[in-house]
Amino acid sequence: MLSIKGQASRFCDGVSRRGFLKIGGLSCGAGAFTLADLMRVEAAQGNSNSHKALINVFLAGGPPHQDMWEIKTQAPSEIRGDFKPIKTNVPGIEICEVFPRIAGLMDKAAVIRSVVGCHGGHDGFQCMTGWSRNSMKNLGGRPSIGSAVAKLEGPVDPSVPPNIGLAKPTSHAPWAEMGQPGFLGSAHAVFKPDGQDMKNMTLNGITLDRLQNRRRLLAEIDSMRRDIDITGAMQGMDAFEQRAMDVLTSSKLVDALDLSKEDPKVVERYGDGKPYKYQYDGAPTCNEQLLMARRLVEAGARVVSLSYGRWDSHG
Repeated sequence: MLSIKGQASRFCDGVSRRGFLKIGGLSCGAGAFTLADLMRVEAAQGNSNSHKALINVFLAGGPPHQDMWEIKTQAPSEIRGDFKPIKTNVPGIEICEVFPRIAGLMDKAAVIRSVVGCHGGHDGFQCMTGWSRNSMKNLGGRPSIGSAVAKLEGPVDPSVPPNIGLAKPTSHAPWAEMGQPGFLGSAHAVFKPDGQDMKNMTLNGITLDRLQNRRRLLAEIDSMRRDIDITGAMQGMDAFEQRAMDVLTSSKLVDALDLSKEDPKVVERYGDGKPYKYQYDGAPTCNEQLLMARRLVEAGARVVSLSYGRWDSHG
């Protein structure tokens, strides 16, 4: 725990700076109430299996904030957008008139108006890491938030990868990127359930008993090479093999991706996003992925990333 020495000066509201750090130090370990304390409270309440999760919806190209969450009513006409602000259910917060339903749910949302890009481009990478591609490039690059969470927190359920990417392929490839593991290595790469990763998870004419025997044999062979492998590649192979075994012996991941198991009324409420208007070189407005993301989180995923739509209109 971090101790802060010296006189504790006070803000105008009477809260000391030291007290503020204790209040705000939940996630960084700077205060009296740490993440470990939170887990103890959850365990005492019977919630030890709960987990917080992130669904990262990347809007390729970026819709203009002055037409969404930050209506610049006092700005000159060439800066402000064409829309008017409306009140929300939180006093003092106004958003664009085209979001009346979100306005009614604003007490459940947090609008962060201080976010800026790390460089002039608007591909998915900086939205997954917060850094440019060249940052720590000599060490493998910065890891995405999904890879970082997978490394720090690990899986909630062994059969569900903690870091999952659902993005469909796009003509402009950077808009389908779901983040790289960077210097953390391939063991923490994003799992893509609609690509080669999923094909490798299928048992072809082999029983689970034979599969377990093969795994034990492979483990014995790998142990002879482990202590001489300093590149991290062996760790990555081990992680992929472990992931495959867990998925093969459990249907939890497959069930989460199978929308036929969802309430038809819920599926209808999400919609399918078709027809995919204005897609061009961007991602389809695939509403099924939003529902899959929710189901994956419920199954145990920690971070689910997807790309939705194409917002690079310059209009």
